[in-house]
Amino acid sequence: MRVRKAVITAAAPNQNTLPLQRLVDGSGEEKTALQLIVEETLSAGVEEICVVIQPGDEDNYRKAAGGSLGNIQFVHQERPLGYADAILQAESFCGDDPFLHLVGDHLYLSATSKSCAAQLIEMAEHHSCPVSAVQSTREHRLPYFGIVAGTSVPRFDGLYDVRTVVEKPTPTLAEQSLITPGLRSGYYLGYFGMHVLTSAVMECLHEVASDESMERPSLSDAMAKLPHRGKYLAYQLRGRRYNIGEQYGVLIAQLAIGLSGRDRDLLLTELVELLATRAEQPVAATIDPPSESSPLEGSN
Repeated sequence: MRVRKAVITAAAPNQNTLPLQRLVDGSGEEKTALQLIVEETLSAGVEEICVVIQPGDEDNYRKAAGGSLGNIQFVHQERPLGYADAILQAESFCGDDPFLHLVGDHLYLSATSKSCAAQLIEMAEHHSCPVSAVQSTREHRLPYFGIVAGTSVPRFDGLYDVRTVVEKPTPTLAEQSLITPGLRSGYYLGYFGMHVLTSAVMECLHEVASDESMERPSLSDAMAKLPHRGKYLAYQLRGRRYNIGEQYGVLIAQLAIGLSGRDRDLLLTELVELLATRAEQPVAATIDPPSESSPLEGSN
């Protein structure tokens, strides 16, 4: 199995402008988030990229792609129906080929010389099956992720044979059904926002899309069917992902990229000076909240 295609989903209403954000990469060059995501895929040997966008966004995305535009084609998701539907919009692009899936509001930073995408594709090609990137996720973060559970694959550190997938489980359900042996107590395997998928996933996506009992099928709903179709693995990458759609997400991602790059020492110096200046500032006076008998409360 060779992975030479990638699908980037970026059509969600609260997500579509995020790939247009500008950051400075590790070498000091200013780029859009879309360029950084595309570079992540190209570093792993991907040759063709499909970006799923909202109608009307294509001109902005073409500009944001910069010099990588020649590798990219765009398809539209007419209605914001989630990742499952977005990937189906790219079905004609994917054909029967395996493909890398990334989301348009995440940036990835590897802890090794291989990019996160390269690590994942290498594992998928070795095992010739779908593989999802996962990270160790604390219990209080369960409402934000699809969670998988499985058993360790011998001789492959951080690789798991997936048996169960649940989208945003409750802590009770996670404790009952989603514990993976070997993880610390209170931790689970949460999706990382990156998958290598195959035509089997497209079949599962069609099944959940046609299921009238599901109001809005998720990608996790489709992925939950994979363990019943054949081998499906999850892999803990050596790296971190940064959700630039969260509060301060772009700032945190920029700091992480900068601190791993050419200007690390400069940034550290600036951060130390900023913290020192903040520590020297007098603490602002606080005002006690009004008591129950205060006329400010319930004055109307």
